[in-house]
Amino acid sequence: MLAPRNQFEATTTLGVKPRWLLVSLLLILLAFTLDRVVDDALDVRGRPGLENFAWWCSKLGEWWIIGLVGLLAAAIQLRRRQLEMARGILCAIATAGITGLAATVLRTFIGRTRPSNTSVPQGFYGIWHQGHWIIARPEFSSFPSGHSATVAGLAMAAWMIDRRAGVVAWVFALVVMWSRIATAWHHLSDVVAAIVLGVLGAKIIFGWLTPLMCVWTERFRR
Repeated sequence: MLAPRNQFEATTTLGVKPRWLLVSLLLILLAFTLDRVVDDALDVRGRPGLENFAWWCSKLGEWWIIGLVGLLAAAIQLRRRQLEMARGILCAIATAGITGLAATVLRTFIGRTRPSNTSVPQGFYGIWHQGHWIIARPEFSSFPSGHSATVAGLAMAAWMIDRRAGVVAWVFALVVMWSRIATAWHHLSDVVAAIVLGVLGAKIIFGWLTPLMCVWTERFRR
């Protein structure tokens, strides 16, 4: 069950404190030092059962699937006149979409190689390499992880609405994040950076989005 309305609206006052930005930066830097060890430890390539499971987990973390399921769930709640529940679901999937999109835009311009990219030395190449544009080329689109930012934004939004729903969402998010490293699509630091983006982004987006949803809900109620 979602939190009461006054509790739901109280989340709009949450801000991002400077000390959390500093802690987040330190976590990302630490993750860079652990990339090789963690990437190798979680790699499931060559193990068909686990690799197939990881592939499906990764697929479920795509925004269009989360969005489709979320819209269906919101429509069911609207049909049942559960407006608070529907509003929460819509806020959560919108937050997931925006944080995922932000990560996709960033990684397009940062140009970090994926762990599976052996055509060039691992590193950050920006938008141009060896006389060619590399914008939007998958092998140079690793940092930060779009899937991880999407599910982190979703999980943080769910946590801000209801703690029990948040726990379930975070378990789902962690499984998706594991799958992105396990299938060598991302480094650990890509995922950690995406978590930071998803969590901090959700706090900002949720504060902006909730009042709009409140207005829409009241109009629908009337």
